[in-house]
Formats: sequence, C-alpha cells, structure tokens
Amino acid sequence: MAEAERIIGTPDTPEAAGAVPPEQSGGDAASERQGGSEETTGSSAEERPRGKRKMLVLIAVAAFAYALDLVSKMIVVAKLEHHEPVEIIGDWLRFEAVRNAGAAFGIGEAFTVIFTVIAAAVIVVIARLARKLYSLPWAIALGLLLGGALGNLTDRLFRSPGVFEGAVVDFIAPKGFAVFNLADSAIVCGGILIVVLSFRGLDPDGTVHKD
Repeated sequence: MAEAERIIGTPDTPEAAGAVPPEQSGGDAASERQGGSEETTGSSAEERPRGKRKMLVLIAVAAFAYALDLVSKMIVVAKLEHHEPVEIIGDWLRFEAVRNAGAAFGIGEAFTVIFTVIAAAVIVVIARLARKLYSLPWAIALGLLLGGALGNLTDRLFRSPGVFEGAVVDFIAPKGFAVFNLADSAIVCGGILIVVLSFRGLDPDGTVHKD
C-alpha cells in the first residue's frame, strides 16, 4: 500500500506546492490598487485644505486693506475736506483731501470710466486665480491688490459725480510727489511683491521654476 502511494504520488495542490490561491492573489492585487487609490485621494484631500487656507489668507489681507482704506477715507471726508492741510512731518509729508477722477497718483483724469472697468476686471482675474492658489506670499500679494482695487472701485461707484465716474479720495501728500491714498499703497505693494515672486520663479500654485 505504501509502495502504491509512493508510485502514484500525492496529488499536487496549491497549498502543497506553496502556491497562492487565485482568490488570495486577486485580493492582494485589489488591495494594492486600493492602497494606491487611497494615496491619491489622500494627496488630493491634503491639497484642498491647503488651498482653502491660502484663499482665507487672501480674503483676510484684502478685507484688512479694504477696511483700512474705507475708514481712512471716511475720516478724511468728515474731518479734512474743505479744511487746511495737516502737516505730519513739516513740509515733507502732510494730509490734504483731494478728489481724484483719474488713476493712481492722479494719472489720466479723462479716463475715469476706463479705469473703473479695469479695476473691476482685475478683481475678476484675482477671484479666478484664487481657486488655484497654494502659495502664501502670492496670497498676500493678491490680497493687497484685491483690497486696494476694491477700495478705489468703491469710490468710483458711489462717490460724486456719478456711478462709474466717481472721484477717488486721496489725502497722503509727500513733498514733490502726487497725492495718493491707502488703496494706492496696497496696490503698489502688492504689485512689487508679485514682481519679486516672479523673479524668484515662484508661481501662484506653489511651484518653483528656474529659467
């Protein structure tokens, strides 16, 4: 009997040969695919909160710049307009209420409507760009631009002589320089920061490239 078993041999089975059952093999492959899918999903899930945080920074910076500009203009109109200029640092810096129908620093007063449309277009572009924003410096720069553009656009829309033709309130008057406001300052600072970031090769989505 033992001799017969030796001659016939033991039937090969996956367990005896050390093979992995198809069900188990398929399960392992499925687990690997599921693991890869989970890693991709996790990466996307991490990017979404990161993008939202940068957008919140942009909104916070824009809101601060806009509020500061709005409050300063309200004070200037109430306390300084139709009054003598206030000297801050002798003749070098003074506060003087001026109505400006042109662009920043009094440029192009004959194109008020055009500058209003441009300001509105800038706001739309920033809003669209914010959806792919993953860089903190870019969030600050765009927030400054947005806050400044909203500040001057508010004047264009709601101040005299009319909608889209309103004159912007300027009051910061350095010696030998044009009169400007805090919205202009925010726009200039945001623009300078964007130029610096561009020269350094940092994109709004957080990637860094070198030409």
